[in-house]
Amino acid sequence: MLNVNSQNIKDNIEGWPETATKAAKAMMDKYGDPDEQTPSMLMWKDTGPFTHTIVYKEEIQHDFPMPHKDVLEQFINYNVPVEKYDDLAEFDGSVIVERTKGVMSARCDKEAANLLALNLANDVIEGNRSVEEARKFYGEAIMAMLEGNKKDYLKSLQFDVSQSNINNADETTMDMSKVKKLKKQMKEKNIN
Repeated sequence: MLNVNSQNIKDNIEGWPETATKAAKAMMDKYGDPDEQTPSMLMWKDTGPFTHTIVYKEEIQHDFPMPHKDVLEQFINYNVPVEKYDDLAEFDGSVIVERTKGVMSARCDKEAANLLALNLANDVIEGNRSVEEARKFYGEAIMAMLEGNKKDYLKSLQFDVSQSNINNADETTMDMSKVKKLKKQMKEKNIN
């Protein structure tokens, strides 16, 4: 990990691809210097409704709703029902769910697009829009943004987000008394 100071940050992102550099500068303008950095990413903690925001050096080509490079990932606490995972994947491959950690993120090139993706993901999860309706709305909202008319879905989250961790440790499926016994036996073998 690199030291976090303004000069190190500028030196770090010098030579990054264009989309990543623009996203990094936009997040620094909005949130200040990142809390952490490596040669391939910058990370801010507690950025508005987001638990954290990451700008990656690596640009990932994404053609929905139009060609762009995904470099900016923003995370919220959200316990996504397992039965909605396929719908979210069909809606937008850059909406990412981490079940055990209890987070959902969106990865795009601009924060407004991430807000839009998360708002629409919530609509799909809640049954307020079908996958097809969400994809259509996404394209219309991005077109409106390009024309200078930013819809509310691009300005802020339109639903409440938990500010505390929502870990989902899942369920134990093994006989833990047997596991403990085996661990004890292994420990005894290592000691002798």
